[in-house]
Amino acid sequence: MDKITLELLEKTSGLHDIPQGAYNIRKDGKLLARNCSTEIEIVSKPDKDGINIIIAPHTKNQSVHIPVVVTQGGLNDLVYNDFYIGDDCDVLIVAGCGIHNDSDQNSSHNGIHTFHIGKNSKVKYIEKHIGLGSNLAEKNLNPTTKILMNENSSFEMETVQLGGVNYADRRTDATLKANATLIINEKILTTEQQKALTNFTVKLVGDNSKVEVTSHSVAKNQSFQAFNSNIIGKAKCFGHVECDGIISDQAIINSTPKISAQDVNAMLVHEAAIGKISEDQIIKLMTLGLTQEQAEQQIISGFLS
Repeated sequence: MDKITLELLEKTSGLHDIPQGAYNIRKDGKLLARNCSTEIEIVSKPDKDGINIIIAPHTKNQSVHIPVVVTQGGLNDLVYNDFYIGDDCDVLIVAGCGIHNDSDQNSSHNGIHTFHIGKNSKVKYIEKHIGLGSNLAEKNLNPTTKILMNENSSFEMETVQLGGVNYADRRTDATLKANATLIINEKILTTEQQKALTNFTVKLVGDNSKVEVTSHSVAKNQSFQAFNSNIIGKAKCFGHVECDGIISDQAIINSTPKISAQDVNAMLVHEAAIGKISEDQIIKLMTLGLTQEQAEQQIISGFLS
């Protein structure tokens, strides 16, 4: 693999080389490398671009990497990935997409991921996005995630936009059955004229189901962010949404958390806070020898870590 591909894989998936275990690496709309394991099978879809990832019941302490790399200008990549996780599993899934575009033609990747999570299974899903290259063309990323959770399952999702993405439309739709737990942690950085949209819809349909959504975002320069969440409680359940944003310059952040209780035993909470960096924090760090710019960067890094 060339230097650019390796850089993108490292930044989005933490890979310095071909990973161990099961993996599927996609580059510029085509399969670059694939490997299956005894417990994890990866097969191409027969009717459209994408893969089926089939994880056998009782699979424990296994991982699968499915990164995407785009290095071509003018490419509009679209992929459909379905994950079938059997009962009683404990697995890590690492996705993410990096675009490196030095051309004058826009590039984009649109990933539609659907998770079918078996009973008593535990899944951690990490998805990171980054855009690199010149400013002559846009680097756009639009991930859609659908999560179908069976009884007693848990799903932890970490979604991160590291920077350099001109436009992102992130959509997540989840349905939770009894005793299922969903945890979502979102971190987004936008600068210049970049735009990032986030839409979460979570339906709590089973007794004792639970969701916690946390969004930390930083918007700088003239960038724009919009966070929208809709938590629907249809049973005895608990839902909590927290959206915290830092703005500077002429940036804009809109936050619209919505909760809908449709059962007398549903308990739903939402919180939102947006503002500039505290001057007291900056002054405290400057007394330790940092410049104002270094202090602000240190605070932002800690906020998004």
